[in-house]
Amino acid sequence: MMFVKIKAKDVHFTLPVPYAMLDMAVVILSSKLLQKNVNKWTKEYFERKKFDFTFPQIDKKTLKPIVRELKNYKGIVLVDVKAQDGTEVKIRL
Repeated sequence: MMFVKIKAKDVHFTLPVPYAMLDMAVVILSSKLLQKNVNKWTKEYFERKKFDFTFPQIDKKTLKPIVRELKNYKGIVLVDVKAQDGTEVKIRL
């Protein structure tokens, strides 16, 4: 289980994210339909800003073992960010 902790001025909450949800996110993000639409949705913006960029294909076969391996490192902190306004975000396995 991955835990996302967010602390702001008035709000403090912890969001548990099960590994099954991470597996579903990998499947969704690696779908060809989503990747095709993301490139289509961002094409106009990139043309206005004169960027020549397309989002690379995300390979499900590469990401699945990474998510599986994360299960072996429980307790490790992946992200620990503190903004100047006091907002904090911490992602821990």
